[in-house]
Amino acid sequence: MTHLPDPSSSSPGPVTYEAPVTIKRMLFATWTLLDSLRPDLKAAAIVPDMDAPGRVDWDFIPKPDRAGIPMHALDRHQKVIAHTLLKAGLSMRGYSQALSVMATENMLREIEVLDRGFGVLAGNFRDPEGYWFSFWGRPGFEDTWGWRVIGHHLSLNYTVVAQRYLTVTPLAMGAQPVGAGVLDALGENERRALAILHSLTPDAQEQAVIHDVAPADFVTRQVPLVGAEEWPDWVDLGIVGYETTDEDRERLRFVKADPSGISGADLTGDQLDAVRDLLLYYVETGPDELSQQYREQILAADPCDIRFAWAGGREANTAHYYRISTRDLLVEADNAVAAGQHVHAIWRDLNNDLGHDLLLDHYARHGPDGRHLRRRLVSNRPTEDAPLETGGWYVPEVYVKH
Repeated sequence: MTHLPDPSSSSPGPVTYEAPVTIKRMLFATWTLLDSLRPDLKAAAIVPDMDAPGRVDWDFIPKPDRAGIPMHALDRHQKVIAHTLLKAGLSMRGYSQALSVMATENMLREIEVLDRGFGVLAGNFRDPEGYWFSFWGRPGFEDTWGWRVIGHHLSLNYTVVAQRYLTVTPLAMGAQPVGAGVLDALGENERRALAILHSLTPDAQEQAVIHDVAPADFVTRQVPLVGAEEWPDWVDLGIVGYETTDEDRERLRFVKADPSGISGADLTGDQLDAVRDLLLYYVETGPDELSQQYREQILAADPCDIRFAWAGGREANTAHYYRISTRDLLVEADNAVAAGQHVHAIWRDLNNDLGHDLLLDHYARHGPDGRHLRRRLVSNRPTEDAPLETGGWYVPEVYVKH
């Protein structure tokens, strides 16, 4: 697909993160779910403190101490509501991918009973309903809050700021086995990435391939916000048999100001379109109202700011890794463990994972205690001799990058 800018239109501005329709849908589904819960489940689902450490722990490995309520604790009616909320945070394709990730746990459980000797214990952490819904802050009109769905190979993280702005990253999915029959959550991502690599000339491949060893997991690991430079871990937590060295880690590192890999400016038009299309394929997993803003940003990006990097084997069913980065976005996919049959993929916003900059901007203007809400209770001129204050909190300002 060729992407050409419309010469009659103005150049698109930055992503504003404004998504009022999506946020309203999320809020109503959240209220409905919370109102349906028993008091003990409702108390477990909500963490009032937006600064609680658990909010920034988005790691999707199986953990015994998840915050929130698991899907298997819900009754039939509540599960329907939970799925309505899950869909509110995704496009229809993204929702189908999330469902595939969950369903693949059935296959993984049966595989591991045989291959890893887990026996009946596999059911404790290979569970298609072992996905936890949790909420931070106070979900309400004009409020700042967040919610998450998390479990093995699925981490969906949403931050709502002043009921006006929305972030949806980190958005991470995984699959094992890859291409599990009709359950192929990340198969199209893999096929597109391999097609890009194979379309490159030998010289271009030498620019794109940053190392002949793939990292064991994401190079940026599970940090809440990608820093100026990130190195991968030596191993994937809990997975034995695949290790990397310090030399490997240095070759694979991600430097935000100068990412490795081939520049979009060194690609042919078709190759650049394919890289953009793959980046869009990740972004369009999220809700349509927000992904359209990202789409405009990606198509307007200077090719010099786009990087495509590869590591490891260059064919399917080998240990491999790729990433795509722009000044604002990062996609990583690692398929190293189990010889190309265990993939982790993530889309990250380099400014606003977990609402980082949006929250800084909001707190700088209104404070962390909801001053914008308290202003609704204050008279514009309480007495005859008082000055007139006509300002409102909801002014047409765009988010300011911090």
